[in-house]
Amino acid sequence: MSHYAQQPIDNYQVSLQKNFPPGTKGVWAEQKDNGRYSLIEEEISLPAAVILQSAVESNIRWMQAFANQHQVKLCPHGKTSMTPYLFKRQLEQGAWGMTIATPAHAEIAAMAGAQNIIMANQLVGKTNMAEVARLQSCFDVNFYCSVDSTLNVEQLSNFFAERGQQVKVFIELGVAGGRCGVRGIEAATELAKRIHQLPGTALAGVEVYEGVISGDDAEARVRAFIAETAEFAKSLKDQGLIDTKDAIVTGAGSAWYDVVAETFSQYNDLLPVIRPGCYLTHDTGIYDVAQKKVMDRAEKNKGVACRLGGDLKNALEVWACVVSTPEPGKAVIGMGKRDASYDAGLPVAERGFRNGSAIDIDGLIATAVMDQHTFVDVPANCDLQVGDVIAFSTSHPCLTFDKWRYIALADDNFTVEHWLPTQF
Repeated sequence: MSHYAQQPIDNYQVSLQKNFPPGTKGVWAEQKDNGRYSLIEEEISLPAAVILQSAVESNIRWMQAFANQHQVKLCPHGKTSMTPYLFKRQLEQGAWGMTIATPAHAEIAAMAGAQNIIMANQLVGKTNMAEVARLQSCFDVNFYCSVDSTLNVEQLSNFFAERGQQVKVFIELGVAGGRCGVRGIEAATELAKRIHQLPGTALAGVEVYEGVISGDDAEARVRAFIAETAEFAKSLKDQGLIDTKDAIVTGAGSAWYDVVAETFSQYNDLLPVIRPGCYLTHDTGIYDVAQKKVMDRAEKNKGVACRLGGDLKNALEVWACVVSTPEPGKAVIGMGKRDASYDAGLPVAERGFRNGSAIDIDGLIATAVMDQHTFVDVPANCDLQVGDVIAFSTSHPCLTFDKWRYIALADDNFTVEHWLPTQF
């Protein structure tokens, strides 16, 4: 049983929170009567992870509008934030469900109100299966997981049938050299027939992750793979092998969701579901690059993305102080690997403040990170001082979120009134 499962369900909170014990990472050191704390006036202990409320709400609306225009269902990948309040906001704005990576994550999604939960992974291990069986007993949810082997299918069927349950499964199609997934339509069809025969499994459709495809011809290969996936899902339905009301076809990470939605939406007899996750807070790194490609494809092909108005915005920052200026042209920031992602590019300085007023930080470049420190090059015309406050954006938001128990929710004046608990 997961540690989440030991919490009373009715005590689980997905709401905004205001008051936490002093000393909690990222929480103010001195309580204020009005409950409003200014980042630029240094009323919050730094470093702190910060979500810009207007930007994140804009991103939620933008992606939901994109899905609606394509007539596909949106099932955002919750592993990005693992923040129940943000799950709730995505669901309230029209998301069909939530995608997760583990059974423990699935329970968090159910508690946040998701009625459709896709575990974009294989369900392996008796305790993990028991967690899903409990989930299906306690919540009115449709839970789906992926399968790519006969052995796993038989393990699942035996476990759930013994408990008088079924688990809904997607056949995962894979690509050579990629990640999980059946290699080849013939083998996948044989697996579908086996699933259809077993009492504890119900075939619900086909799942893919096209993000493993790369190279100069990536777009053409992704389009071909997604078309093959949709055709395979249609063939399973035509053969009577789908055991659920809807034949679902699902794919799309945060790089190719436009291509996936465009292709899937052509199949009226399937239920198409896309699963991007990082759009929620976006970034100024790898997903900013990916989104620019989405918009370029939309401009070229007269696609939906360029007709929605606006675009995704970076909504996640880490704020920290300059702690040392040990030599000319160099400064050390009190923020490191334990505070911000660094796997896909170093943090980027966005704005700076001193005594509540903005300062010019143009040309400030992060060059290296350690556990608790970030080194930055300081141009000669930048008067950076110890104690200055710098807001940094990051690349790959998943690995910034998971470093924080609470994340500040800031308005456009960088005032914080609420905190978002994460549940990793």
